Amino acid sequence: MKKLFFIIVYFSIISSVSASIKENIIKKFADIKNVSFDFEQNINGKIENGNCVIEYPKKIYCRYNLSNQKVLVANGKSLVIKTLSSYYFYPLEKTPLDTILNKEYLLKKIKNLDQREMGDDLINFNFVENENEINLFFDKKTYNLIGWQTVDIYQNVSITYLSSIKRNQKLKKEIFKLPQQN
Repeated sequence: MKKLFFIIVYFSIISSVSASIKENIIKKFADIKNVSFDFEQNINGKIENGNCVIEYPKKIYCRYNLSNQKVLVANGKSLVIKTLSSYYFYPLEKTPLDTILNKEYLLKKIKNLDQREMGDDLINFNFVENENEINLFFDKKTYNLIGWQTVDIYQNVSITYLSSIKRNQKLKKEIFKLPQQN
């Protein structure tokens, strides 16, 4: 009987610690209006890096550290990827970023998802949206969003790692203006 009692207490404590981590992630994420960060992105083995600013809901500006001066900008409705020699325009809703940039939607999802602990440092939430598998990664100690992974309907894998994260900075609104085609 004592053994059963200790087992129940042990699992209650583990469950409560796990719940508090999830609650802290939700609280910290809910308080974010914008976030800026450096990133490293791996798309099917091709690695690129740079820095980004996200303003919720659904705005992002990324400048890549590439000689072709690549930028990615979403204004809430559309997404443009522009380089010196190319210009791609997409409806934001047709991309996995539409979900990743929707903080309120992500908060609802996280509340209803089970978390997975990945080693000592990471908490992962996994779901499928519009035929895209999405994994969100949070730091277990700081509760910051530190990356995501998407797998689209064509099985393209994109992994984005965030570092040097700054929250709720003063932003220039014009950075989310879509660049014009040359």
